[in-house]
Amino acid sequence: MIWNPYLPEDEYVPDAEPHVFGDRVYIYGSHDRELGDRFCMEDYTVYSADVKDLTRWTCHGISYRKSQDPRSRDGKEIDMYAPDCVRGNDGRYYLYYFAAGPNTEAFGPMSVAVSEVPEGPFEYHGDIRYKDGSPMLAYLTNDPAVINDDGRIYMYYGWGLGRDFRSKLMVPVYNEVLHRIGNRPKDVIKNTKPSILSCAVVEMEEDMVTVKNEPKAVLDSKTTADKKSDLYKHPFYEAASIRKFGELYYLVYSSGENCELCYATSKYPDHGFEYRGVIISNNDLGYEGNRIPKAAGGTIHGGIECINGCYYVFYHRCTNNTDFSRQTCAEPITIDEKGNIRQVEMTTQGLNGRALPAEGEWKAVLCCNLYNSKTLRVMGNGHQNDAPMITFDGTDRYIKGIDNGTVVGFKYFDYRDTSGITVTIRGGSGVLKAFTDINGTEIGKIIISPSKGWQDIMMEISVDDGIHALFLLYEGDEKIDFLCFNWTNAKQSKRGLSGN
Repeated sequence: MIWNPYLPEDEYVPDAEPHVFGDRVYIYGSHDRELGDRFCMEDYTVYSADVKDLTRWTCHGISYRKSQDPRSRDGKEIDMYAPDCVRGNDGRYYLYYFAAGPNTEAFGPMSVAVSEVPEGPFEYHGDIRYKDGSPMLAYLTNDPAVINDDGRIYMYYGWGLGRDFRSKLMVPVYNEVLHRIGNRPKDVIKNTKPSILSCAVVEMEEDMVTVKNEPKAVLDSKTTADKKSDLYKHPFYEAASIRKFGELYYLVYSSGENCELCYATSKYPDHGFEYRGVIISNNDLGYEGNRIPKAAGGTIHGGIECINGCYYVFYHRCTNNTDFSRQTCAEPITIDEKGNIRQVEMTTQGLNGRALPAEGEWKAVLCCNLYNSKTLRVMGNGHQNDAPMITFDGTDRYIKGIDNGTVVGFKYFDYRDTSGITVTIRGGSGVLKAFTDINGTEIGKIIISPSKGWQDIMMEISVDDGIHALFLLYEGDEKIDFLCFNWTNAKQSKRGLSGN
């Protein structure tokens, strides 16, 4: 059995790119530090699973160290951002990445490392360059994604911002901002068409490090998208990811909303991409018309993959109310006969393939929804310290700071003869209510007394057998923390089913 997040609770591998090589699916991502204070502070690691059993994931250890990148020499510290991996025509595996951090220039060269096997370890292969040896710095070099398209290797990348700079008033500001943060000359910014803020594509030579031609834009940011188009509402921002299913190329990306993975499709790898829709949002905005953030969403990056005949989207959620402690999750998706992908919701069941059993112990940090009327998107670090959050105190991983009106949601459980839950909580006094639909009928309620330590409180619930969500709503003037809950049913009481 598996659930979201599907890796161990102390593992933070965001920006996950899933790739099937042979009979296993491999996850390539950046690597956050739990309670870190910036993005991608750890060395790369790789996880994999048998394509026929996505419930068991193997950690292959460190696959590529920051110290292997030339920019890390002379005492300099770097961070390696979202990578992607492709099998070259020579049978070797190439890991493309962008290194940034406290001691590196913004939007410098992208790089590639190589290994004989998909899990690594990888060795530095070179910086992406032109044929004359000069670094390839067209557009804004960020988040490389790669595909082997019947022997031709294409790399996609870019950065877009979420603002429209087309007005005469904003053009000078645009040029100055990009000059400063993009580290590009103003004439390059002015002459890059349609905008330096675009998703770009370039074909690679057989050496996997030299570009064959000049990159070109394939998807617009908000600065160049048609204002009357759906793309303008969901423009390219960053996090390019590329796949080909059948006759269509799927370009997945993070939009200017900065919390949703969108996709565009084309019959060609280097032009003709058209916006198609949203695949997932890490605060469930837009799902079935939802306009309420159901989690503290933030930066999002991931990819889609066909695994053993089924399609999945891999993405990450934000914890600790920061962009810097992100955990990888996954959901099944459906691609219809016209190539459409309907937006899916965040769930706890994830890769399990079915609802989770309403029995045993479940940790609070496995919730897929955590919100109240004050929930916002996270931005960097420490912007929502007063909001409820998934966190770690060195001993326990739990939900901290649940205040009045907070909803904690788990989707979905298979209720069978379910008679109650025992919640483990601490903090102030209040009332905790249970629902299968947060807008539906209450199925249980308990009164909470103040406690400095963890206490177990039994709640009787009344619910029909079937597949339902579990929502817990707290009402009270004092905050509480939530560690776990145990199911009980009319026939037996079980304990001990815990996280990874």
